[in-house]
Amino acid sequence: EQLAELKQAFEAQQPAIRIKWVRDSTGVMTARLLAEKANPKADVVWGLAATSLLQLDKQGMLAAYAPKGLDKLDSRFRDSRAEPHWVGLDAFFSALCFNKVEAEKQGIPAPTSWADLTKPVYRGKIVMPNPASSGTGFLSVAGWLQTMPQGAGWQYMDALHQNIDRYTHSGSAPCKLAASGETVIGISFDFPATSLKAKGAP
Repeated sequence: EQLAELKQAFEAQQPAIRIKWVRDSTGVMTARLLAEKANPKADVVWGLAATSLLQLDKQGMLAAYAPKGLDKLDSRFRDSRAEPHWVGLDAFFSALCFNKVEAEKQGIPAPTSWADLTKPVYRGKIVMPNPASSGTGFLSVAGWLQTMPQGAGWQYMDALHQNIDRYTHSGSAPCKLAASGETVIGISFDFPATSLKAKGAP
């Protein structure tokens, strides 16, 4: 959703450069960049998860660059070297996109916790990003494993899987599907949730 605006702003400052985007989910982009290591096709990597950037950096694939205003950035969200190899663009958090209209039609209550999503009432009503291709899906899984007692995260995901209607390639897709009424609940992240709600999605 942000690409057109960013392209226009960049090309206004750099009229000699034309951007050719290659856009995909985190896991897919990371695999592609690693596969192209010996013959890189990309000049710039933007919007990839820090976990992926750490992998690329470990492979010696990132060049050092100190952007203007680097001293104003929180040190937790950038590479610690004087000339960082990566800089954080933004941070996001998991979100449940819950379609109130569809839920009311189907008599489905709003969940109040992650644990609620394992209840039988939500069977076939949840869409989630695939953690193998989506950074959002991967970070959701990592969050559950890190915040739940040892072993409980895996048990939780086994129970949640029973209620998942389908896994999507993209992290924003579950929220978009919930916004359009194609599912009741989409496990996603905050940006599409707030953006779609602001546009009137229920």
